[in-house]
Amino acid sequence: MEYSPKVSIVVPVKNGMDTLPKLMEGIQNQTCFEDCEVVVIDSGSTDNSIDFLSQFNFVKLISIDPTTFNHGATRNLGVSHANGEFVVMTVQDALPTDELWLEKMLSHFKDETIAAVCGQQAVPHHANKNPHEWFRPQSEAKAKKIHFKSKQEFLNLSPKEQRAACGWDDVNAMYRKQALLDLPFQPLVFGEDMLWAKMALEKGNALVYDASARVYHYHFQFPEYTYKRTLIAKFFIFKCFNYLDTRTYSFKSYALVVFRNFKWKCAPKWILHNFNIIRNHRKATHFLINAINNNTVEVLEKELAIKIPIGQQHTKKHE
Repeated sequence: MEYSPKVSIVVPVKNGMDTLPKLMEGIQNQTCFEDCEVVVIDSGSTDNSIDFLSQFNFVKLISIDPTTFNHGATRNLGVSHANGEFVVMTVQDALPTDELWLEKMLSHFKDETIAAVCGQQAVPHHANKNPHEWFRPQSEAKAKKIHFKSKQEFLNLSPKEQRAACGWDDVNAMYRKQALLDLPFQPLVFGEDMLWAKMALEKGNALVYDASARVYHYHFQFPEYTYKRTLIAKFFIFKCFNYLDTRTYSFKSYALVVFRNFKWKCAPKWILHNFNIIRNHRKATHFLINAINNNTVEVLEKELAIKIPIGQQHTKKHE
């Protein structure tokens, strides 16, 4: 008899041997692991990733041409190979923080109106990770359900409120498979998760954010990474939600970095590192503002090589 899992975990992979062993261990430690399968979409790994993953009988390996990788389309491919009633989206360098990660998200689907659940990313307290980003929760995590009775009700929100409702993240999200078949990801190189949440809410689906379902995930922010990531993210939000997020660090932020570095007894190198984050975040934000004010948005979109769907303007006037 063919194995029929309840949960399919889709993981795009490319040269992931630095982190895959821990991810696979974290998955096997889940309380509901016996009801899980892992669907790996490998885009041309040249390290030992494929050999490593091939040893697990619960892993289904799909290989694609690396030139065809696309955050939206590649995840849709994973869904097409998934046998589970529920599909989890995560990444090769994520790590569940506990054995209840999947169980916490699954619990919300007792409510049949829920289409998907999004968890939280957290930065572990590791010496090689920016201590200014370490996870320091200030309150107990609580789940939040978001649902709009009609598309018009969603569009009546201000652009900023629409954006806040769609803080979705495919590093850590679980979907009803049927929801992804009914509403596939758009074939985007960035922001497929955020746009999916927007489209799902417009269609009347209910979503849950549960910050207690956590994975560790971290990217070291080199100056160029910070600049480009900030620019692309803010530009995507502007095009998708008609919301220009002008928020950035103030000059006071530099002083706060120094204060926190001493408070948390961090190595001095992290002061310069976080100064670079602040500087490049400010640079990207101001560059986007200038591009919009100078009507050079189309040029910027071509330079970034990302095609972004234009959002529908909200219809209710806000002060």
